[in-house]
Amino acid sequence: MQQPLAATTVIDRIFFVVGTVSAVFLAVVGSILGVQRPWAVVLLIPVWAVLAYLALPRLHLMLSDFYVPDYFFGRTRTPDGLLGDPVNLAVDGDAEQLDAVMRRAGWHRADEITVASSWRIVVSTLLRRSYPTAPVSTLTLFGRRQDVAYQQEVENNPKQRHHVRFWHTPPDWLLPGGRHVDWLGAGTYDTNVGLSLFTLQVTHRIDENTDIERDHVVASVRDASPDVRVEDLPHFTTGYHSRNGGGDQFITDGNLPILHLEDVVPDADGLPAEVSVNLSPQEGPTRSREALRRAPISIILTAVLVLGTSAVSSLSVLLNPQAYLQPGDGADPISWVAATTILGVMFLIQALVVWGVLRGGRRSRFLLMLLLSGSVFISAVDYATGSERLGFNGTLLGATLTCLALIALTSASSAAWVRKSADPGVFMSEGERAQLMDGGSDQ
Repeated sequence: MQQPLAATTVIDRIFFVVGTVSAVFLAVVGSILGVQRPWAVVLLIPVWAVLAYLALPRLHLMLSDFYVPDYFFGRTRTPDGLLGDPVNLAVDGDAEQLDAVMRRAGWHRADEITVASSWRIVVSTLLRRSYPTAPVSTLTLFGRRQDVAYQQEVENNPKQRHHVRFWHTPPDWLLPGGRHVDWLGAGTYDTNVGLSLFTLQVTHRIDENTDIERDHVVASVRDASPDVRVEDLPHFTTGYHSRNGGGDQFITDGNLPILHLEDVVPDADGLPAEVSVNLSPQEGPTRSREALRRAPISIILTAVLVLGTSAVSSLSVLLNPQAYLQPGDGADPISWVAATTILGVMFLIQALVVWGVLRGGRRSRFLLMLLLSGSVFISAVDYATGSERLGFNGTLLGATLTCLALIALTSASSAAWVRKSADPGVFMSEGERAQLMDGGSDQ
C-alpha cells in the first residue's frame, strides 16, 4: 500500500508553516495593492489565484488537523484536509480480480496526475474531446491517496463522468462491526465544472445523490461479471446529508454493498503494463529520464519557477549594464562584472540543486526550501521596513514566484516524491510493489 503523503518530519512541518505564512503574506500584499489603485479589478484574478490555490488550502489543512478525526468513520478527505466523498462501496478480492471486473464492465483506469495528463484534461474539457482515462482528483483514506481509480465518460467529454476511487484496507483491518474487506471505494458522478465552495478552486461538481452512482457501479459489474456476488450491509452508517470537499451537497442512505470477487478469474493479460515493471533499481540515464517523467506537478512547477526566476534576474543584469556603468553613482564596469558573475554562479548552484530535487534528493529539497524561505523572509522584512517597495514591478514578481516555488516544494506530494525516490522501487507505488511481491493480493 502507498505510504501516507502528509509531511511527517519536524523539518517538513516547519517549512510547511513557512510556506503557509508566505501564501497569506502574498495575498495580503496583493489585496493592499488592489485597494490602492483605481483599476483594482485587474488584481482580482491574481488575488483569487493566491487565495484559492495557496492560502486557503494551506489554512484548511492546518486547521482541519485539529478538528477532523484521524480514524475511519466512512468519509474520505481532500489533500487540503476537508471531508470528502462518502465511502459507499466495499470489495473482497485481489487487485487483478478488481481490475478485471472493472474493465469488463466498461470502466477505464484513470491516469496519474502529471503535467501532461493535467494539460490534456483541460484541453479535452474545453474542446469537448474524449479522454477516457482522464485523471481524477486526489482523496485520502487511511492517511493515503487512492490506490486506483476508474471512470466512464459521458458523451465523450471528461466534463461529465462516472468515477470511483478504491483504497486497499490496512492489514488485519476490520470494518466497524467486525467485517473484513479488501478494498473500500467512493463512487460519485461528476455533473459539471465549477468553483469549490471552501477553497474557490476550479473543480468538478458531483451529483447530490451518491447512492445512484454507487448502485451504477454495482450494476455495471454484475451485468458484465455474473460470477460476482453482492452482499449488502444495511445501515452501515446512519443515512445523512452533508457536503464534500468541494462544497457540493450529497445524500446517502448509509448502506454499504460488498462485491465478492472470490470466484472471478482474472484476465490473461493481468494488470496494466505500467504495474508490471522491474523491481530492481534503474541506473544512469534511464533512471534520470524516468524521474523526470514520473515527477509530480509540484516538483516540476518548483523547477520551472526557481530556474525561471534565477534566469530572469541574471539576464536583467547582463542585458542592462547601464545601471552599473553610470558615472557619479559609484558604479563601474567591475561592479557590473562582479554582479553578473555572482548571479551566474548562483544560477548554476540553483540548477544543480533543482536537478537533485528532480531526482528525489532529500538533501537537495531541504537546501532549496532553506534558500527559498530565506528569500521570502528578506522580501517580507524589506516590505515591512519600507526599504524595498513591492509594487507593480520586478520585485513583486520575483517575490511572488519565490512564494509559489516554496509552496509547491513544501506540498505533501513533494515530500512523498523524495521519500519514494529513496526506495529502490522508486517508480512504483507502495501498493504496486507489494502486489507484485506477494503475487497479486495487494495494489
